[in-house]
Amino acid sequence: MCKAIVYLQLVENHLCKRLLYLANTYTYMLEPQFTEIIGLIKKSRNHALKAVNKELIDLYWSIGEYINNRISNSDWGQSVVKQLADYIQRNEPDLKGFSDKNLWRMKQFYETYQDTPKLSSLLREISWSHNLAIFSRCKTSEEKEFYLNLCKQEHYSFRELDRQISSSLFERTIIGNTKLSTVLRELQVRAENTFKDSYVFEFLNLPETFNESDLQKELLKQMKNLILELGKDFLFIGEEYKVQVGNSDFYIDLLFYHRGLQCLVAFELKTDKFKPEHLGQLNFYLEALDRDIRKEHENPSIGILLCKDKDNEVVEYALSRSLSPTMVSEYQTQLPDKMILQQKIHELFR
Repeated sequence: MCKAIVYLQLVENHLCKRLLYLANTYTYMLEPQFTEIIGLIKKSRNHALKAVNKELIDLYWSIGEYINNRISNSDWGQSVVKQLADYIQRNEPDLKGFSDKNLWRMKQFYETYQDTPKLSSLLREISWSHNLAIFSRCKTSEEKEFYLNLCKQEHYSFRELDRQISSSLFERTIIGNTKLSTVLRELQVRAENTFKDSYVFEFLNLPETFNESDLQKELLKQMKNLILELGKDFLFIGEEYKVQVGNSDFYIDLLFYHRGLQCLVAFELKTDKFKPEHLGQLNFYLEALDRDIRKEHENPSIGILLCKDKDNEVVEYALSRSLSPTMVSEYQTQLPDKMILQQKIHELFR
């Protein structure tokens, strides 16, 4: 009797395992269809959020226009806006975001862009908080347009946008004197708009004096911030990436892949001023990557030498006869002085 019970239990366990296996197999076969449904849900949700955001921006624009017209025609004095905010709060307490301060911001929003209709669609593709940061912190129409386009392209969070404005990305881009080797300029026409002459790593927790190993470790700890500074098309591959040539092993400080340029990008870190001999090591790494690592459909690898400081004339001489797609950039570990950068822009266009 006991043997029969044990046998039945074994049969039952076997059947349960078999049924579970069949259920999992069936679910696995249906996964592509389930994934399509999730895709439809997410797509619809994104469309709904965009529609809600557009309506909200349209509302704030209309309110700003209304207040501006009333004040411009002397129908309203300054105190009326405060009375309006109090009236909304008293009669519609569930309506949030219509304090007198926010109503003045809506008026400023309308006044800022009323004469630039070409930016109208961009304004409605980003959130109110993003718009508020741009029109309240950016001085010129060119700077505002720069960050509006950037928000659309890079899908910045508010925190990421705030960081880019604080790091003076617009000013650095305008006055940047990106030095590319002739080969890099010919191979990648978009390279000059992809890489920067100067990078800002203010997010690093480095001691007053640091070496290349300290710099590398901190950049790896802050990879999310590093990608934000480099650009979101960069995909991290590895640190101390090993390439073997002959019987020797060599290690690339940081290796990335760039989706837009479709190529490997090797970063070499230097904690001193640029020296022409630094390029020899980087050129060697690029040759090893192209011969042994690069895939057939990928473009030639690019090398970026990141130095603490550089003399532009020395860089130009060093790159003029370089046979590899390379460039030299410098980095800072503190936020740049925005006033100094703006002064340089004025001098540039004077």
